Amino acid sequence: MWVLLLLMGTLSAFAESSVQTFEGEKVFRVTPHNEEQVEVLTTLASHMQVDFWHPDSVALVKTGMTVDFRVEADLCSEAEKLLQQNGLNYEVLIDNLQTVLDRQFDSHARSAGHQYEKYNNWETIAAWTADIANQNPALVSRSQIGTTFEGRPMYLLKVGKEGANKKAIFMDCGFHAREWISPAFCQWFVRQAVRTYGKETIMTDLLDRLDFYVLPVFNIDGYVYTWTKSRMWRKTRSTNAGSSCIGTDPNRNFNAGWCSVGASRRPCDDTYCGSAPESEKETKALVNFIRNNISTIKAYLTIHSYSQMLLYPYSYTYDVTKNHVELNTVAKAAVKELATVHGTQYTYGPGATTIYPAAGGSDDWAYDQGIKYSFTFELRDTGRYGFALPESQIKPTCEETLIAIKYIASYVLDHLY
Repeated sequence: MWVLLLLMGTLSAFAESSVQTFEGEKVFRVTPHNEEQVEVLTTLASHMQVDFWHPDSVALVKTGMTVDFRVEADLCSEAEKLLQQNGLNYEVLIDNLQTVLDRQFDSHARSAGHQYEKYNNWETIAAWTADIANQNPALVSRSQIGTTFEGRPMYLLKVGKEGANKKAIFMDCGFHAREWISPAFCQWFVRQAVRTYGKETIMTDLLDRLDFYVLPVFNIDGYVYTWTKSRMWRKTRSTNAGSSCIGTDPNRNFNAGWCSVGASRRPCDDTYCGSAPESEKETKALVNFIRNNISTIKAYLTIHSYSQMLLYPYSYTYDVTKNHVELNTVAKAAVKELATVHGTQYTYGPGATTIYPAAGGSDDWAYDQGIKYSFTFELRDTGRYGFALPESQIKPTCEETLIAIKYIASYVLDHLY
């Protein structure tokens, strides 16, 4: 009997520790040219488990839109058949997702410890937040703004030279768990700030006159899950009453037109808006911090991937902001600056018209709090790798993004309100 119990225990431990494989899974790209073709994609999504990479759900698909989606291995041929029968031309962006994910790590001989040109797991990032603050006490301090659903500390780094009456820019990374390039940028930004302070005029001026609040990973539980269980996880890891499905889309959970458009009320969906605005502990921690520091925070920057876009409010409505012309001018100049580094082309504009309408986003919420410079970055790439961007692209992605961030920060500094 005890042998059977031991065997069952071993099997359950194995099941618990097993990591989801994406062997044979494909990522397709299609562009529906009429409503009938949009309906085909809706039918496809209702018949099988489809993971929409761009846009975030089938409900957001419109005619003329480039649509990227992932299909499980045993359903790929069925999906291709449906597309072919209905005259939808398609491209296979990724033929075997697991192969691409394996290659995401450029070297299997990974040295221990934190590295800026590699993807770091949460434990490594958490230790790094303490180290960077300890090593640079004149420029960096660490605080905790809350805990996640699973009880992990949410560390915030304040980067800037000590000074009285300083204004600040708030920047967060890692809202959606699978967007690994995003936390990589927040780490890069802090490293470059401390490395170039006193050596480079722009960064020195920014840190002398502004503080940067940097949240390296917002959705920590989800990020941990992408390292330990399922690389393609997007949401938080909170439980949902009355449902076995886990998690909420944190970027649909803010009180900005909450759940009115581009979000789902079904807990199993990737764009689930949560049971109420700010239902997530992570959301609550962020909004409480910003509310408590609203008099000093003059810009809000949130870093996502992918699609190479610089967006500004609104996403929950097609209405334009009061300072639409100014935001558009800043975004246009920032993407021009970004392109000077590696030639990477970004598009820019209000979220609703530039990417798709979506309610409950942090950038819209921040703007509605009175933070009039509010921007969302969608980093590389435009779909060749999508969420599986290889480590070889961390450095160039971060270099060009840093230039754009410095441009926006300098503008904010010159236009304090």
